[in-house]
Amino acid sequence: MSSIEDPTVKVSSENFLAFFGLNSASLPRVTTDRALTVTPVNAAVAFLSRTLAALPLHAYRDTKDGAVRVTGKLQVVVNEAAHDGMSAYAFRQYFWQQVFTGGRGLAWIERTPQGVEAIWPLDPTRTTIRREGFANTYRYGGRDYPAADVIDVPYMLKPNLVGHYGPINLAAPAIQLALSMNDYASGFFAGGGVPPLALVGPLPTGAAAMQRAKDDVQRSIDAAKVGNSPILPIPPGYELKPVGFDPEKGQMTEARRFQTEEIARAYQLPPVFLQDLSRATFTNAEQQDLHLVKHLISQWAKALETEMTLKLFGRGRGNRYVRHNLDGLLRGDFKSRIEGITRRALDERPKHSNPFADELLVQGATVVLGSTSVGAANPKPDGGADEPGAPVDDGNA
Repeated sequence: MSSIEDPTVKVSSENFLAFFGLNSASLPRVTTDRALTVTPVNAAVAFLSRTLAALPLHAYRDTKDGAVRVTGKLQVVVNEAAHDGMSAYAFRQYFWQQVFTGGRGLAWIERTPQGVEAIWPLDPTRTTIRREGFANTYRYGGRDYPAADVIDVPYMLKPNLVGHYGPINLAAPAIQLALSMNDYASGFFAGGGVPPLALVGPLPTGAAAMQRAKDDVQRSIDAAKVGNSPILPIPPGYELKPVGFDPEKGQMTEARRFQTEEIARAYQLPPVFLQDLSRATFTNAEQQDLHLVKHLISQWAKALETEMTLKLFGRGRGNRYVRHNLDGLLRGDFKSRIEGITRRALDERPKHSNPFADELLVQGATVVLGSTSVGAANPKPDGGADEPGAPVDDGNA
């Protein structure tokens, strides 16, 4: 028998399984529908798609007074309803579900002479992408769509810039193990929590006699389960011995928790967002909120923002752009939220109506009591008056 320590034996998932008498063909096949029956995968896809869809999304135009929201039909399409039959939230939820399952979100921009009329989601599984030169063309429903009119956010592109990788495909081995544990646990508890058993003793000869003995034992087990009795009658001279592991001895609970961590790792999600609170505290749960926004949500939000900005307005966007508002995700951390509010321009807020609201002013304790001029706190060396045009604190700053 070959040793796994033998340097001539290649260490791979297939060889590792084969060493223990298993093969990958015996593991369940991973499809999107089957993967979604694994609760951590379901939770990850649902959480990410709903969170990103719920973020406010607006189109803006830069002006001398700061960012101003674009109004009209474009605002309706981006923020309210992608088209007459689908809200903007439902459209983005569907879009992100495709990204976090199959690995790609696609949508076609319908234009009229007046501008953008609607955005229609495309089914990635029924869309064919071909690349000619440096341009992609998307074929869907017997019609070709140029790349300039298609919003395209892949999970991860392949080197040919056409194909893509999806998270379910990349995490297939971890999902396979989770499916296998689900199947084993279902079979185990469907059998009343009785592991596979072997009948030990003087076995009868002949296939028919062996089958009758097996049926007798099975009827005894079924009768004990139905009668909720711990007593199982066994013919004299025989005994039952378990063949497989029960979940406790096989550490199934720990293994299933580890699979949750593996799937969270595949989606770059803190485990607490997959309802794994085994290592959560009041302190680190809030910090995981910040980790989520900084290292995951903001990055995917940026991917959609830049793609929509390019496809809606083109490279010469004319100071127009699309931007999410991430404020809502920071409400749990009050300090960070207040610090963010002070940076109005970063959040596309218009300038304050008071011209001195964004200026740095001296503290009241350093101003001469009773003075009304900001400059009075720092008189000129010669005792002269302030220079013309110096700002005056009129009590409204």
